[in-house]
Amino acid sequence: MLGKTSTLFTLSLGIFLFKPVQLALSETPTPIPTPVPTSPTEVSSPRKQPLKLIDIGNCTPRYACLGWDKQLFQGHRKLSPDRQGLLTAVDRSLSYLETKKAIADYQNYPIPEITRERVIKSLQRFRQLLITAQSPAQLQDAVRREFAFYKSVGSDDKGTVKFTAYYEPIYQASRVPTPEYKYPIYQAPADFDQWSKPHPKRVELEGVDGLLGKKSQLRGLEMFWLRDRFQAYLIHVQGSAQLKLTDGTITSVSFTRGTDYPWTSTGKQLFQDGKLTKEELNMPAIIRYFQKNPQEMNNYLPRWERFIFFKESKGKGASGSIGVPLVPERSIATDKSIMPPGALAIINGSFPYPNRRGNLVNLRVSRFVLDQDTGSAIKSPGRVDYFLGSGDLAGDRAGITTATGSLYYLLLKK
Repeated sequence: MLGKTSTLFTLSLGIFLFKPVQLALSETPTPIPTPVPTSPTEVSSPRKQPLKLIDIGNCTPRYACLGWDKQLFQGHRKLSPDRQGLLTAVDRSLSYLETKKAIADYQNYPIPEITRERVIKSLQRFRQLLITAQSPAQLQDAVRREFAFYKSVGSDDKGTVKFTAYYEPIYQASRVPTPEYKYPIYQAPADFDQWSKPHPKRVELEGVDGLLGKKSQLRGLEMFWLRDRFQAYLIHVQGSAQLKLTDGTITSVSFTRGTDYPWTSTGKQLFQDGKLTKEELNMPAIIRYFQKNPQEMNNYLPRWERFIFFKESKGKGASGSIGVPLVPERSIATDKSIMPPGALAIINGSFPYPNRRGNLVNLRVSRFVLDQDTGSAIKSPGRVDYFLGSGDLAGDRAGITTATGSLYYLLLKK
């Protein structure tokens, strides 16, 4: 994900210890069920018309209707941090839409009336409304009045969309190998575009144990070394990371290239082999399993044959496939072969938030987001990955996000 093309929706780093965070959301919390991962290959094939123009009609109560984004108006300042974050995401999409990449991306978009020019005008108008609105109701009214809603047909032609989430981990790392820091992540070879296919598999590039080292054809391309093999693996999965280095500095890495293999879920593999029960399909249980059985990583991690290469982004944060930094809870990843890159959307679904006691509970929310990323596991109109930010709490939330909902793109009415 991120400027990357991989994601993990069955695993994310977390230990389920939270500090209380107050979120004034109007929706009713519900207990979080244990997610059962599914393979990204178990989705329907992309359709020629992934979006359908709909009449959203009337809706009551207002807080249950599309476009009721109460979090934007929390606090007493004119522009809350959350609203400023959404404005930043809008501006980044507008910046992308002026690039040659955007022009090329929209040349063959499958829905003729969704053009780059219309997306630009829609974002410009939404930006004005976002700045001037005084309440969630006022913004909701304006959006419903001025914008057309294009609903994703989903995985079943009825609009059912599966939501997962991803994040940017924060790990300790070293610029040089040591007895403690010995698991490398790599930059892309200069001749990667000339590599013949099929590409080398993960096990061929890093070895069964992740320590192929001098025998690897990637020798000399090491960027950083991690002390935990599973952490290095999760950087491949998430596509970026913040790194706290042994010299006291902080930097970051982000996806740049990847070999041509599909996604394989480690969690699902463990479940199918009887190593974990359905109740144990969460990150703490997976970590405990590998801590008790470290040699099993040699068996399971190479099963995801894809290998990810990175660039140092020097603290700029996670970047999306359209080339802009992502904004926590305001950026999503979709299948960019069928969904409009950089466009404004609403996600309507249930996501985990910490309550006042620090426990994660599911809250159904309607959130304005920008479509700024993609992923190898995110295929078809029925899949959306939601970017939750950096660090442990974001990872804990991402690790248990799996729900169904709906996705709508907003374009100014003609």
